[in-house]
Amino acid sequence: MKVPGPLKELTHYRSAVFGLLIIGSLIALAIFTVVTIPYDEAIQRWRAGEEMWGDYPRNAVPDWFTLFAGNKLPKTLILSSLDGSVRKESQAVADDMRTADMKFTFDYTSDGFPSELNLFLTGKSAQKKPLATMIWKTPDGRTIPLGDVTVGVAERFAISTDQRLSLKLDGRAPEVGLFAQPGTTAKGMTPVVQKGKYELLVEGLTFEKDSTLDAKLVVYGQAYGWAGTDHRRRDILLALLWGTPIALAFGFLAAVGSTLTTFAIAAIGAWFGGWVDATIQRLTEINSVLPTLPILILVGTFYTRNIWVILGIVIALGIFSLGIKTYRSMFIQVKEMPYIEAAHAYGAGNLRIVFQYMMPKIAPVLIPSFVTLIPSFVFLEASLALLGLGDPLLPTWGKVINEAYTNGALYKGMYYWVLEPAALLMLTGLGFAVVGFALDRIFNPRLREL
Repeated sequence: MKVPGPLKELTHYRSAVFGLLIIGSLIALAIFTVVTIPYDEAIQRWRAGEEMWGDYPRNAVPDWFTLFAGNKLPKTLILSSLDGSVRKESQAVADDMRTADMKFTFDYTSDGFPSELNLFLTGKSAQKKPLATMIWKTPDGRTIPLGDVTVGVAERFAISTDQRLSLKLDGRAPEVGLFAQPGTTAKGMTPVVQKGKYELLVEGLTFEKDSTLDAKLVVYGQAYGWAGTDHRRRDILLALLWGTPIALAFGFLAAVGSTLTTFAIAAIGAWFGGWVDATIQRLTEINSVLPTLPILILVGTFYTRNIWVILGIVIALGIFSLGIKTYRSMFIQVKEMPYIEAAHAYGAGNLRIVFQYMMPKIAPVLIPSFVTLIPSFVFLEASLALLGLGDPLLPTWGKVINEAYTNGALYKGMYYWVLEPAALLMLTGLGFAVVGFALDRIFNPRLREL
């Protein structure tokens, strides 16, 4: 009767099937991420500032939060004269002097207030900069002057941080006072959103023949995307996506590097014996008392935080692990088997016996421990990032949690910022753990079910 293969046997365990689905999904997500968002582009986008993320709301919850909050979470609204969504009217006033008037009109239907208001102005001039005057109109006909500004190449008129405007609105933040119903902004009252059609008039004036003036209004919402945004307006989904291949690569390479070298060293020590075996055992005992995490913290603090250098140190510290003693006991039994003696008698070399006869004999036992080691290294990398010792260039799950902690995400109610990367870490650990336990039952005769 033919014995079914390990993969077929895995299907007999429901937990293993569930784990394989998780691992397969993570691998598919990692491949999709690497193909659609190249490595250099991901780093460039993650490290970019306002020029990249300026149109994104700050600390916005994921869009799916609206399923629980109803109509209280407004979406971001962008109107620009550059893309044709806003019409720009221009006419001559005097020699080389022209108007550049823009009317930003939009319907506001949300029950919640915007999180922020910004007006981005761009101008082109040789010597005399254009002038822009902003006027806000509410659905009930009120007119609120916002101020004026001279426009260089690129200017941001931060409406939400205008203190003088806030004083005009009974001390309320402009993003609240400009959208609140009259009479609800007084101190002690709860402001109520006034729904309807709003207008922002930008009355521009240019003073040179070829001078231009354009504007873009961004009414920031409170929800954005699949994963929300952070304190720097960055889409957290980018870090969650790229954190997947980084975590899997780090865990896999660290597990392969440390496990295979440990396995080979244990086989060499068991076969040669004598001073070779004694030296390996003493190095193992010394290495077993070395604290791995504090050593990595010292390296990250005083030398480098490059993730691949850290990976090399993790592998080096894992070579002489206590697993050598477990594998050594198995190799000593294999060493006494008749086929090993026969190979030695026929003149097979020492390394040939070690690598082609001894190691393949107990290699199946290595597979479960290898699979269960992967999530431990994934959590190690996340722990270093959480301590602020992660790679400063790469967006990783641990880095997201670290920035959430640094900015008080849990205290401010931004739970998504912490829960999303934490959920991915737990899923990774769960997937590899249940598959590893099932493989241990398959390859370990003592754990086989009768």
